[in-house]
Amino acid sequence: MSLIPYSNVASYGQIADLAGLPNRARMVSKALKSSNIEALPWHRVVNSQGKISIAPSDPNFRLQLSLLREEGVELKGSRVNLTKHRWQPSLDTLLFELNF
Repeated sequence: MSLIPYSNVASYGQIADLAGLPNRARMVSKALKSSNIEALPWHRVVNSQGKISIAPSDPNFRLQLSLLREEGVELKGSRVNLTKHRWQPSLDTLLFELNF
């Protein structure tokens, strides 16, 4: 997750797939919730539709919106423009940089 570049996003499912855990998007969500939020770019993770999954009543919803906007991520409401901002790691990244 720490490899998701500035101004890019990945989905929970994409991260699970890269970790060798297909169909385990909820596991990624739980891991993010229990982690040290400041140590990971958690705000760069959205659902498969590009939407922020945090409930709008949760203060972290606004924080995620703000952090994404600060990075120049285009949002329509709480949905990221995945065509422009989805992280597509290179083969070099997949082979040599991912450490799960």
